Amino acid sequence: MKNRAELNTEKQNVRSKDIDSLPVDEILKLINKEDMTVAHAVDKAIPEIGQVVKLTTSSLSRGGRIFYVGAGTSGRLGVLDASEIPPTFSASKNCFIGIIAGGDSALRNSVEGAEDDFDQARYDLQDYKLNRNDVLIGISCSGAAKYVISALDYAEENGAKTVYIITNPNPFKSTKVTILVMVDTGPEIVTGSTRMKAGTATKMILNMISTATMISLGKVYGNLMVDLMAVNEKLLDRGSRIIAQLTELNYQGAKKKLLEAEKSVKIAIVMEILNCSIGRAKRILEKEGGFLRRIIKNEE
Repeated sequence: MKNRAELNTEKQNVRSKDIDSLPVDEILKLINKEDMTVAHAVDKAIPEIGQVVKLTTSSLSRGGRIFYVGAGTSGRLGVLDASEIPPTFSASKNCFIGIIAGGDSALRNSVEGAEDDFDQARYDLQDYKLNRNDVLIGISCSGAAKYVISALDYAEENGAKTVYIITNPNPFKSTKVTILVMVDTGPEIVTGSTRMKAGTATKMILNMISTATMISLGKVYGNLMVDLMAVNEKLLDRGSRIIAQLTELNYQGAKKKLLEAEKSVKIAIVMEILNCSIGRAKRILEKEGGFLRRIIKNEE
């Protein structure tokens, strides 16, 4: 593809061409109606997203890392998703790493030209010493960000698996990757504003990848967030309720057990179910790879 005008995300949306003449309520309804198409577009890419989850799960199981690399909205969404993994799943901050073109200042401010800096991506990745256990996920709605292309090429050169997420039928710039995830979100309400439908699709895809990966690694029991650390009042309350639900303890007893378990919900549950010390609970969890279901099943 040689002309950016050929990108679906750059085309004018015929349904919103007169949006500036509409009353506010009609503007909002139109935006909402367009947003409803995003989930359907993402649904079509689930087979490829499933392949990505297999890669990321295997990577983390081998001690590897997952890198999100993007520019602008794509980069911010990657950093956001990566930053939410440690508190949600008690995972290491090195499991998912978000990198944005222009550095951390680009999270709040537009850093002009950052997405076109081919060499900077390699420089930003050097200290991480990428290897064959890692997965680098490049995010570019149009597939035109040179920074992202460079990061993908660099990862390939160092033996890492690579994923390219775009929100067009084809990327503006192609490169060799392990998996290409294409989600066609179509023309935006405001022409070219990929912070809208394309950004929504990107957020959904990253949520799916990280959440499904953590579930596959035993970070969830049923649909309960059993691997959370109760680091604030909200999580202390949620953790206590989870423990009470999965054991015979009442709320107060569950809260007391959670504090005994150094605020680890999963450890507290094992301590109560097996009537054991915190040390033994930790050893059993380690033996079972952190999968609470295996421990509960063995006790049934």
